[in-house]
Amino acid sequence: MPGDLPNADARGSLADRVLWQRGYRDPEAARAFLAPHLDHLHDPFLLKDMDRAVERLCVAIARKEKILLYGDYDVDGTTSIVVLKKILDTVGANVDFHVPHRVIDGYGMRPEVIDRAAASGVSLVISVDTGIRANAVVEHARGIGIDVIVTDHHLPETELPPAVAIVNPSRRDCGYPDKNLCGAGVTFKLVQALLRKLEWPSDRIRRMTESLLKIVALATVADVVPLTGENRVIVKLGLEGFHTVRNPGLRALLRVAGFNDGDRPSAGQVAFQIAPRINASGRMASAEDVIRLFLTTDEQVATELAALLHERNRERQDTERDIVESILLECDRVPVTGEQCALIFSGKGWHRGVVGIVASRLVERFCRPAFVLSEDEETGEAHGSGRSIRSFHLLDAMESMPELFTKFGGHRQAAGLTMPANRVEEFRRRLNAHAATLLSAADFRPTIDIDAKLELPELNDRSATELFALAPFGFGNPSPVFAVMGAEVCGPPVVMKEKHLRIPIRQNGRTLMVKAWNFAARAAEFQPGARVDLALAVEEDAYSLSRGYSFWGATIKDARPML
Repeated sequence: MPGDLPNADARGSLADRVLWQRGYRDPEAARAFLAPHLDHLHDPFLLKDMDRAVERLCVAIARKEKILLYGDYDVDGTTSIVVLKKILDTVGANVDFHVPHRVIDGYGMRPEVIDRAAASGVSLVISVDTGIRANAVVEHARGIGIDVIVTDHHLPETELPPAVAIVNPSRRDCGYPDKNLCGAGVTFKLVQALLRKLEWPSDRIRRMTESLLKIVALATVADVVPLTGENRVIVKLGLEGFHTVRNPGLRALLRVAGFNDGDRPSAGQVAFQIAPRINASGRMASAEDVIRLFLTTDEQVATELAALLHERNRERQDTERDIVESILLECDRVPVTGEQCALIFSGKGWHRGVVGIVASRLVERFCRPAFVLSEDEETGEAHGSGRSIRSFHLLDAMESMPELFTKFGGHRQAAGLTMPANRVEEFRRRLNAHAATLLSAADFRPTIDIDAKLELPELNDRSATELFALAPFGFGNPSPVFAVMGAEVCGPPVVMKEKHLRIPIRQNGRTLMVKAWNFAARAAEFQPGARVDLALAVEEDAYSLSRGYSFWGATIKDARPML
């Protein structure tokens, strides 16, 4: 827990104090945050090149040109294809899609796909959630008579692709008010602009917008972009719309993820229960099944595809666990030291579909930037993904040594690459040296951001309801955490499932039973009579509610002896 805490004398409710601490100090800004509305979405034509993209797309629709949507294999890319294809089908366009196979094709656009598209009569390619660094491929397309519209959100290189339009808020010359859209968010803005250009009635646009926001919300959460600004509008309204889901594929997916019809998943449930099942298809096999799932109108087909995704997710979990265990065994043999500022783990034949998730697990474990690479003995290449800590920019690090890579891309917290396997050791050395110039020992210590101090008597159904109005919680808008100072442990901790604790605590006359996940090894810190300072989160508790108790609970995130 950090030593410096927000002002203990802050007035107002717990929710007011959280808003104040997070910078929402203007009443109008706070009201907009608490009650986002469709009217809070920005004008899509504020995105640079949006006018050119829509104009070219309208020509293709009118002329019945063959259009190819070229996406990525993750949640963001597949849902982008779904959103755009649904609309283009609705307006009578001649449209097909291509999503690469992660293992066979790798990341990004490929010239052979463009060649096949040309042979089938495609004259317009629209990239979604990809393409901003595909300069050579876009140049190749132009050379054989195919126009390309790039829609993406990843960081571009200095030189942009030679496309007819590039819609990307991360362009340095784009003045769009919100730079944090995911790929599906950018695609959604293209749809908004197209429907306006086609002069759909405003009420029809609104209905279509509300329908699409459910899918776009899934991608926005899954892609771990900040849940603030326009993304908050998308996710809050999108998740609220889950009480009426008409899409057969989405309904079937929700059921295999453990939800009943009418349930409204939280952003956390999207991240940990729904998105992994979507991603698993692209990780373990073909992401085309995701697109088929969301596009089908057949309930039986939807049920079968959802079951397939569910099974692939089980396979993904097993594969991921095996790689993590092998890496941690190696770390037991050769421990990570303080001199290692960035980590690279490489193995022959590791499944390329899960290396990004494994990298995330290692960042959580070691609090350092980490890459996990799979070496292919037949091709001599290594393919992998990296994840980072808050204070280290992965893409900047890779751009300091571009000659090492055959291909690379990404952003601050996540990146992917292909490189010669015989240069992995050089990459390990140079990345560590680069990180050593930017990071200190303090960066390798996990921290918890505290929103405000809290006295236990302040916790009740009303204050919990007000706190939950700040949801959806996720990256950029985490679930609030409070400091409870000098609480007394007023009974023995109860061990749950050999890993977790339930601990009775008391402060200022209020007694509360709190949970502490994965704290069983720390039970000695919570003996009756001990005084502790706590980092405490207030969270929704569906299990408690189902048993007739309160809808909220308190969870210990960290603890220390009272100072």
